[in-house]
Amino acid sequence: MNLQNLLIEKRSVILDKWLDLILEGYQKRGQIFFKKEKDRFLNPVGYEFRKGIGGIYRALIEKVEDSEVTIFIDKIARIRAVQDFSPAQAVSFIFLLKKAIREELEETILKDGLADEWLELESKIDHLALLCFNIYMQCKEKLYEIRVNEIKRKTYSLLKRADLIYEIPDFKEDNSDSKNIEMRRGVNEF
Repeated sequence: MNLQNLLIEKRSVILDKWLDLILEGYQKRGQIFFKKEKDRFLNPVGYEFRKGIGGIYRALIEKVEDSEVTIFIDKIARIRAVQDFSPAQAVSFIFLLKKAIREELEETILKDGLADEWLELESKIDHLALLCFNIYMQCKEKLYEIRVNEIKRKTYSLLKRADLIYEIPDFKEDNSDSKNIEMRRGVNEF
């Protein structure tokens, strides 16, 4: 039996272990809720985790293109980007797949001489982690951009309310006299 067949046969057990390992990074109440509540509307995070890791696992076994697997990685990376995780913690869920597989199949891998296939699989998982890191960083950049724009908007709004911001004067091309600037409201005369 080859490693791919083992991964297919043990799919549900490995996915359950992987989800458990991911959820260990959350508080106990969150772990219980994410694990038990299956309704996608009552537990969107747990739902997206299950859907995402299932898609990543399937893509890993079926050897699909990066563009197809990034859809699943993206869902989890977006969730972890808004949570209070360091970049390493946020991306670590990919590496936890290695641990889940090892816990379930290590003995068989060693006994059946599947070390070369295991090394190849580990390299693919490492590649997925790099994809995940890129997606995670894009999400963080977007979040920071949104925060900066919101701060700018709030600051502008407060300054405008305090009458500290004046509208920018319009300049007119008029060479006939020295009054070539029309000032709008808010500019004090000297």
